[in-house]
Order: sequence, then structure tokens, then C-alpha cells
Amino acid sequence: MSDPSETPPVRILHLEDSRVDHTLVKFALQRGQMAHEITLVDTMADFERELATGHHDLVLADYHLPGFTGLDAWAKQKEAGVDIPFVILSGAIGEEAAVGAMHVGITDYLLKDHMPRLTHVIERALEMSQTRRAKARADAKLAESRQRLAELAEHLQISIEQERADIAREIHDDIGGSLAAVKLDLALLARRAEDAETRRRLESSLEMLQHALGASQRIMMNLRPPILDQGLVAAVQWLAAGFERRTSVRVHVRRSAEQLEVPRDVQLVAYRTAQEALTNVAKHAPDTTAVEIDLSDREGVLTLEVSDNGQGMVDDALMKAKSFGLLGLNERAAKVGGWLDISSSTRGTSIILSVPLSSDPDGASSIRDLLDDQSNFV
Repeated sequence: MSDPSETPPVRILHLEDSRVDHTLVKFALQRGQMAHEITLVDTMADFERELATGHHDLVLADYHLPGFTGLDAWAKQKEAGVDIPFVILSGAIGEEAAVGAMHVGITDYLLKDHMPRLTHVIERALEMSQTRRAKARADAKLAESRQRLAELAEHLQISIEQERADIAREIHDDIGGSLAAVKLDLALLARRAEDAETRRRLESSLEMLQHALGASQRIMMNLRPPILDQGLVAAVQWLAAGFERRTSVRVHVRRSAEQLEVPRDVQLVAYRTAQEALTNVAKHAPDTTAVEIDLSDREGVLTLEVSDNGQGMVDDALMKAKSFGLLGLNERAAKVGGWLDISSSTRGTSIILSVPLSSDPDGASSIRDLLDDQSNFV
């Protein structure tokens, strides 16, 4: 037991109608060497008045009082928003009443026959209260931190899309325009060249230039696919066709309709999810021979499922420090009110995006505005 002279006194509000029992409580605290200040009240009005002062660390209340019970006093304390421990000290409280008291939030209870344990019960109640408050503060800080991280992730995602749009515009306006102009000049020179060797070199240069033009178009489409302006179904089909052409892996796209009424921001999330899923297939499941893509808006929920028949992922794949692709998809889905489910086995991997659809098919987000602003690249 610590020296009372070194410990701040515990300020106790004692709700008790028996002066004898109050004296016994003081005696028990003194024997327990607990530094304390104790205030006695015996009516509900006095109890509420003392609670309002905010000067007390703990309530010690009898269970049976004239006209009310300790549970009534606890209810008043909760109603007043006073967050201090509440301990029942009673001479006659049955087991059922004690369990009920703990169930509604009473910190602890003690029978008056066990008065020597009072100091221990009070110390334990104060410790529990401190622990609970510390946990509440930690939870609040954690929630605030998560909110800030979510806001940061959203900001970064918007910034990434903006940067992609800017780069795509520069490729289209500057690089694409310059390459097209050079191509016209080379074609003109090739037609006018009289020397066979010169024409051959010019034709070879034209082929290389055409390859560069195709590469710039492909890069631009990956950065900010204008195919999205034709709808999500067309965009996913275009993505699947390109993947099948590059990898020779068969991709089958099923859809609930030829056109899905999906907000623009949700379209982008679904497109990036399909893109990342196919990229993962190419990188991590080289044995895949078939990919199935299901796209549906039934029952007011957009569902995109990309599944393959590859080797599957290891159990801790999502926990790897650099698994930012799938983690980023989770953040994207959350920002449009959706969620991502990933399942994997030796028979393959399935990535499912689910997003409840609002009644506004046009959407209302900053990413949507960005897409609208950059819709005339090509």
C-alpha cells in the first residue's frame, strides 16, 4: 500500500442514509490507509447537486435508499454525463440484483459484511476507469488517424488520376502531334525520293515512327482510357481484348446488359480494379489459361468479378509490405461506398468488387469531374 502522504486523496461521493454505515466506511478507508475526502449525501437532490460540481472521483452508493435505489442514482449519473466509477455498497443485495447492476454498467459492488475489502474495491474501480478512459482516448486517436489516412489516400488517388490525365494530354497534344507531323513529312519525302536506298531508309523510319505512334496511343489509353466515355461494359471489353492479345490467355466477359447506368467515379474504380486484376494475373499467375470477368448491376449493386484458373495466391500475399495494388483497390472501393473481396486457392483467384449504386447515374465526385474535363483527348 502506498504512503497516503504521497498519493492525492480519492474524492468519494457517498450516497448513504445511515450515519453509522458512513462512519464504518470512513473507518475502513482509514484502516486501508487510503488518502480520501468523502462527502455524504442521502437524497437524490443532494446527489445530483454534488455530481454537478465535478469534484468527485468515485461514487459509493447504498443499494436501498428511501424512495429510490442505487440503480436510480446510477441512471441519474449517466443522464448527467458524469464519467466516474460507481460502486454499490449494500448490506442486502441478492445475486440477481448484483448481476443486473453490473449488466447496466455499475463498476463494482461490495457487501457491507466485507467492509475490509473496500479499499481494494475502490482502487480496482479507479484503475478500471483509468484503463477504460485511456482505451477510449486511444480509440479516438486511432479513429482520427484512420480518417486522416483515408483522406490522404483519397487525395493521392485524385492526384494520381489528375497526373495521369495531364500526362495523357501531353502525350496526345505534344508527342502525338509531333510524331504525326514528322510522319507526314517522312511520307512526303519517301514519295519524292528518287534513290532506292533513300526510299528504303525512309520507309523503315516510317515503320519505326508508326510503332512509336502506336506506343504513345497505348500509353495514353492506359493512363486515361477515353473508352470509358463509351461506358463501363465497352471499357472492360476493350481491356479484356488487349490482355488476351498480349498474353494469349482467353478472357470471357459476361455482362448483365450492354449498357450499365453507373456513375463516372464508380466506372473508374471498376475499370482500375479490372486492370489491376488482369495485371496480377500476368505477373503472378503465368500458368493461367483462362480468365472470366462478370459485370452486373442487378439489385442496385454493381458487381465486378475477375477470376482466373491460375496457381492462386499464398495466404499472406495481402499482408506483404509492397502489396500496394490490392490495398489501393480496397481504398478506391471504400471511397465510392463499396468493398473488395479476394479469395484464392490452388484452383485460382477471384477478385470481386461490389458497389451499391445511387439513383444518380451521373455521379458527383471530383474524380468524375476530372474525367469529364479530360474527355476530349482523342
